[in-house]
Parts: sequence; C-alpha cells; structure tokens
Amino acid sequence: MKKDNKAVIYWLLTGSLLIFIMVLVGGITRLTHSGLSISNYKLISGTIPPTSEIEWQEAFDLYKQYPEYQKLNSHFTLEDFKSIYFWEWLHRFIGRFIGMVFLIPFLYFLIKKQLSRPTIKKAIILLLLGAFQGFLGWYMVKSGLVNRPDVSHYRLASHLITAFITFAYTLWVALDLIFPKKKDVSINFRRHIRIGMILLVLQIFWGGLVAGLDAGFIHNHWPLMSEGKLVHETVFIEHSPVWINFIEGRSGVQFIHRYLAYIVVGIILFICYKAKKLSLTSYQKGGVNLLLIIVVSQFILGILTLIYSVPVWLGVAHQIFAFFLLGTMTFVLHRFSK
Repeated sequence: MKKDNKAVIYWLLTGSLLIFIMVLVGGITRLTHSGLSISNYKLISGTIPPTSEIEWQEAFDLYKQYPEYQKLNSHFTLEDFKSIYFWEWLHRFIGRFIGMVFLIPFLYFLIKKQLSRPTIKKAIILLLLGAFQGFLGWYMVKSGLVNRPDVSHYRLASHLITAFITFAYTLWVALDLIFPKKKDVSINFRRHIRIGMILLVLQIFWGGLVAGLDAGFIHNHWPLMSEGKLVHETVFIEHSPVWINFIEGRSGVQFIHRYLAYIVVGIILFICYKAKKLSLTSYQKGGVNLLLIIVVSQFILGILTLIYSVPVWLGVAHQIFAFFLLGTMTFVLHRFSK
C-alpha cells in the first residue's frame, strides 16, 4: 500500500482549515468579551450546552460567582449571558472536534500503515502541539477567574501564537507531501525569508498582547499615536522600569505592534525585490506575489482597525489576514527550502 497518499494530505489540510476556523471564532470570543462565560471545564459533558431553563440558570448562577459578573456584568440578564456563552461554547466545541479530527484519522492511518516514518514523527508533534494548545486555553481562562475580570495577556498571547504555529506546522507537513521535491536557491535569500517568518511570528505574538490588554482602544490615530506627536510621555510611561511598558503597558505594547508592522512590511518588500533577480518556478513566483498582496492588505486593515477603535468585524478581518499572511509565508518558505 502506498504511504502518505492523498487521504493523508486531505486530513492535514482539513486540520489546517479547522485551526483557522477555531482561531477565527476565538477572535470573535475575545472581541465580544465572551471568554469567561463558562467558568468550569468539563471535557466530555461540557460538549453539550445547557438544554433547559434550569440548566441555563445553573450555568448563569455559576458565572455570577466570578469577578467578571461581579465587577463588570452585574447588570446581565439570563439572555445577555446566553449570548456570550454561545461563542465560548462554540470555541471549545471546535477545539474538541479538532482533537478528534487529528487523533482518529492518525490512529486509522497508523493501523493501516499509510504513514511513512517521517510523517508519523511529524504527526506526533502535531498531536502534542494540539494538547499543549488545549492546556494553554484552560490555563488562560483560569487566570480570569481569580481576582480580576480578565485573562492574563501573556497567557492569551501564548494561546494565540501556539494556535498560529500549530496551523503553520500542519500546513508545512501537508506541503512536504504535496511537494516532495524542492528547488535549491540562494542560502542568503532563504535566510531573508526565515528572518521574515520570525518577525511575523513576533508581530502576531505582540498582536496577542495588544488584544489581551485591549490596547487597540487607545491612541486611535495614524500615523502618529496621538494627534500631533508620537505619544504623550505621561501616557506611555505606565510602569517602571521603562522596558516593562513594552510588554505590560497598553501604550508600549501598541507602540511595538505598530512599528513591528513597518518592519514586517519592509522585510517582505525586500524579499519581493530580491526575488525578481532569481530564476523562480511558478509556485515560487506566485507565492512571493501573493505575499506582497496580503501584507499590504493586512497593513491597511491594521490601520482601519485602529482608527475605528476595533469594531468586531474589522478586528476579526485583521486576524483572518494575519492567518493568510502566515500561511503564505509558510508556503513561500517551504518552496524556497532545501
């Protein structure tokens, strides 16, 4: 029997798509402030949402025991609670579904001996990444159930970037099977793409910090952070020492996210410029061109999301294009790898 056949490729691409959908729903969950609506974690029984008014009231009563209700949402009715419960439940449901989609076909392919040894190793890494992602989700929610009615922005950013990395690695494994042969290119050019990938991952992580601190709701001007100047010093220096502001201060985190965006656009423009001097395959040329289109679109979306103070639809669109950008960068890096 031929190993690593089309069914394996479809399985991996389906996993990538589901991770994309999960992060999309996760973005909506964050922007609608729904993430702390389910206060307990039940791996099996939590799959089914409340089905009767009694069960809904029990879930609402549990929610009332935690800081988000007591400090922010004490005006909530049961209907208000149901609206935020839906998004968190859907996010968790998709997470459970992804776990089954990865695990069951993996065991089937393993039993049928349809996986090569390298693919088995990569699939095990994917399963571990998925399990770690689930743990981070629980760990993140836990941080918002103690004293303050919000999750740790560090845990949120870690949860987000792990999802993006899991998506990128799943796509990479699928690409290894789709394109078993690669065209060798300049080591220096490949290094440029790797630098671009590292900067993009950092940018996405800082985007998670921005989301966790709600830092997109301040300094809603562009290109300057406030009208007439970069940013007022008394606003920027929220913590001591100064460097802490770049990971814990709302102004500082937004500052890094803004200027990393310029650097990411710059490195991709540089990659596109250098690529024009090389003899490329159609896939390589198409990937580089698409990379340019998406990074410009993402940059514009980021500006609009900021100046309109993060409406849900723009915030979600910005996150979607971050996924497109990472996916395209993964494809380009793969096509230029040895």
